[in-house]
Amino acid sequence: MLRDVFSGRQEIEIDYFDGLLVNYLEKKQIYLVIRGLRAVSDFDYEFQMVLTNRKMLPHIETIFLTPREEYLYLSSSAVKEIARLHGPVEKFVPQVVAKKLKEKFSVVNL
Repeated sequence: MLRDVFSGRQEIEIDYFDGLLVNYLEKKQIYLVIRGLRAVSDFDYEFQMVLTNRKMLPHIETIFLTPREEYLYLSSSAVKEIARLHGPVEKFVPQVVAKKLKEKFSVVNL
């Protein structure tokens, strides 16, 4: 879905990994991590991760970004719940993602 959302954007690379983030960063020779924060509780968790990752890979830096107000309390759980209840997920996700969610939740689970 990410490849669909960002198709035509040559400056964006979509990749994935299994295992530790620090191992992936070293393999790719990337030393900057950008993380999103929605609430103070996110910061507590993310700050622990920063300190742990720095113990393993001291020269990495992490930058935290916060969302616009309308996305502050939006979560994947909330979006999935809206989709499960056949609500307007298009207000929260790109069209291609909304379509996939509707397909997934169109089948009634018995």
